[in-house]
Amino acid sequence: MQIRPRLDAECLSLNAAAEAERIARYLRTMLRDELRRRGLVVAISGGIDSSVSAALAARAVGAERVLGLLLPERDSSPGSLARGEQLARHLGIEYVVQDIGPVLEAIGCYRWRDDAIRAVFPEYGEGWKSKIVIAGGVRGQFNHFQLVVQSPAGEQRQRRLGVREYLQIVAATNYKQRIRKTIEYFHADRLNYAVIGTPNRLEYDQGFFVKNGDGSADVKPIAHLYKSQVYALARHLGLPPEICAAVPTTDTYSLPQGQDEFYFALPYQQMDLALWAYNHGIPVEELAAALAVDVEQARLVYRDIEAKRRATRYLQLPPLLLEPVAEIAAATAGTGK
Repeated sequence: MQIRPRLDAECLSLNAAAEAERIARYLRTMLRDELRRRGLVVAISGGIDSSVSAALAARAVGAERVLGLLLPERDSSPGSLARGEQLARHLGIEYVVQDIGPVLEAIGCYRWRDDAIRAVFPEYGEGWKSKIVIAGGVRGQFNHFQLVVQSPAGEQRQRRLGVREYLQIVAATNYKQRIRKTIEYFHADRLNYAVIGTPNRLEYDQGFFVKNGDGSADVKPIAHLYKSQVYALARHLGLPPEICAAVPTTDTYSLPQGQDEFYFALPYQQMDLALWAYNHGIPVEELAAALAVDVEQARLVYRDIEAKRRATRYLQLPPLLLEPVAEIAAATAGTGK
């Protein structure tokens, strides 16, 4: 009879040394045998996932064959840029800083976003800040979104977003990830490098990425790792304390915004445990005990995981073909392309 492991943080324990070497070996093999590129490009946000991905890239192919890109815009936190530069210097990799704000301004990112915000808060204007927060899913309701704005005087207001305004704000802010990816591929083409994607398992599984934005990459070396495990790798790899302690944020809106506010039902430590439990068929009663919540709340967390998988399935799909092109299908079979 198989004994089920106890549901606690130990479920996510990791042999960090062995895992770091396994990922580095995989990156070397993929570059040589599949991608046939000379090095790796990583967009560095100053957060834990991109920092660990950059460190693994340097371990795999050497710092001299890794290019870091720091791509801030007007809503980016200054702390993100500072941590990104600190990481690049720590790793000894070449890096480029490019402010993408003027490009976003030119294509209407901020204008489209602000027009949608003013449909909810007509007074919104110069000097105001904003963010979107998620609500409903872990209370047994449909997931919906609230718009939070802050006046120049510091007063905050919050209202439920209509579907049209929500979609327009998200579509506008998705420009940010897609412009960044365009720049990543410019440098990858220029250097004959491959582009690294940086989602962890929680983000990859639950669809927390932009299609043809941060969801686009040649290789995603940490997509199998829960976020708690990515933090463990960061500590093993000796990354700066400021990065190892960085709180996950979206760094997309002008008001500070945690990932749990915008998308996930719980802070990442609890969400990791819930996703692990769901993936391993752990009864909802055990999850409730592990999270110190009642059984109905734990059941709603499982339901929210399922709902996000359904809603974001299209993000994982490749371009759909009327029928397979047999020669290409055979050539890419088993490569994940």
